Amino acid sequence: MTYDPPRPAGRLLLTPEDTDAPARVRRLRRLGLGERSEPAFDAFADRLAQVAAAPYSMVNFIDEEKQFFAGLHTPDDSGRGTDLVADGSGLELDRYMARDHGFCPHVVVRRKALVLEDVCDYPRFAGNPVVDEFGVRSYLGAPLIDRSGIALGTICVVDVEPRPWGRAGLETIKSMAAELVEQLERREGVHGI
Repeated sequence: MTYDPPRPAGRLLLTPEDTDAPARVRRLRRLGLGERSEPAFDAFADRLAQVAAAPYSMVNFIDEEKQFFAGLHTPDDSGRGTDLVADGSGLELDRYMARDHGFCPHVVVRRKALVLEDVCDYPRFAGNPVVDEFGVRSYLGAPLIDRSGIALGTICVVDVEPRPWGRAGLETIKSMAAELVEQLERREGVHGI
């Protein structure tokens, strides 16, 4: 008989199963979204960061394996086009992130806004790689659900410090998500999709 000592309990990564991903990918491709950044999405992310008084914000489209930040705001915009780096000086974001990193995949699957004033207060979210690797401590995001009923992605704001987003933050993120969905629907009409 052998004895295996107990292994230390590691953090569980609980990225939700996303059964809508194939339909989402088809819809994103039809709309021409999720593969390239656009100045309008960057401008939206800039405005979202300003309205939420947050250092980081994104317009994020999610496929089966990755997330694509079609709109991205960083404090000095140095994150645009660079790799994600954890150097203690803050986040530097590339346009792509693995699907199991961050909290937007949870928002897409839940189809509801998510408010995490301090991600470390929630065991399910505290184990996400962005917490330890990049220092993310606070998240506020809302889904982008278009007229087809598909959650195409999210808009979100992130901070490296805990933030009391409160009801005002929740209402702001939901309102701005609705605004961006309207823009996407107008885009759809222009392109005849």
